[in-house]
Amino acid sequence: MNDVPFTVFVVDDDDGIRVSLERALSMRGYRVETYDSARSFLESLGGDRPGCLVLDYGMPGMNGLELQQYLNAHEIRLPIIFITGHGGVPESVQAIKGGALDFLEKPFPQSALAERIDAAFEIIRSQISADRSQREKQARLDSLTAREREIVRLFVERPAETSSKEVAAHFGISPRTVDHHRARILEKLEVKSLAELIALVRPADIAR
Repeated sequence: MNDVPFTVFVVDDDDGIRVSLERALSMRGYRVETYDSARSFLESLGGDRPGCLVLDYGMPGMNGLELQQYLNAHEIRLPIIFITGHGGVPESVQAIKGGALDFLEKPFPQSALAERIDAAFEIIRSQISADRSQREKQARLDSLTAREREIVRLFVERPAETSSKEVAAHFGISPRTVDHHRARILEKLEVKSLAELIALVRPADIAR
């Protein structure tokens, strides 16, 4: 059974497919929501509901590829598993280029779909972990004073010029003051060395 806080969103205009997938996936322990069109799915979106999308490629109205393009354009991150009864190589290539996890042709074994869903959930877990790490890092960066941010920016942009004398000359302060700032920076960013700091912080993190 799959006791996870994620949802499988099934979007397919075929009533039989929706009912069959909902039953099969629910029996495997997945939380499932079904929609008969791309529009009805979009109308339901709201809040933070992590999950993956099992998406029919050839629906009337907004088709699966158009929904994928819409989600990408609006930076809505949902791993997508396309399903289709009449897809070909060009369609599958286009979907994969758009970031789809896989492209399954109907009929397909339920176990194959379950494997893709589990892979999608692992991607979501990694994204959540990366987002949390980025927020925590940004909070530590936000705790720096203006001078400390300037020094960190220098460390990141000019890693070969990190000696106390070089930094002191750049800012017109004493090497002893630089040493004090350096110690405070390492403490606030929870790193043990400049090498670790430089590996952690990207120029974009400290640009603002």
